[in-house]
Amino acid sequence: MNRPKVKKWQEPVNVDAYPVGSTCPSDHLVSINAGWRTYKPVIDHDKCVMCLRCFLVCPDGVIDKSGDKLEIDYDYCKGCGVCAHECRPKCIEMVKEDK
Repeated sequence: MNRPKVKKWQEPVNVDAYPVGSTCPSDHLVSINAGWRTYKPVIDHDKCVMCLRCFLVCPDGVIDKSGDKLEIDYDYCKGCGVCAHECRPKCIEMVKEDK
């Protein structure tokens, strides 16, 4: 059996050295999984400095940086709040989901 190799943690020297997106292989989400979310992250684009920290730490890889501003795919966001917690300028707020 091939087991993953354990590597000693080293602080990345720049943004390019951080792992990107989800920690799981792509195409692992087969259906919309946002139905159990209570809070959702909302980005205040006026405050956002595009540091991409939220993009880097999102465990589900649902933050899209391909456009002029960051967008969240709410179909797959589970509302864990990691992005809001790690946002240093505090431009991501967790807002109660409307049902």
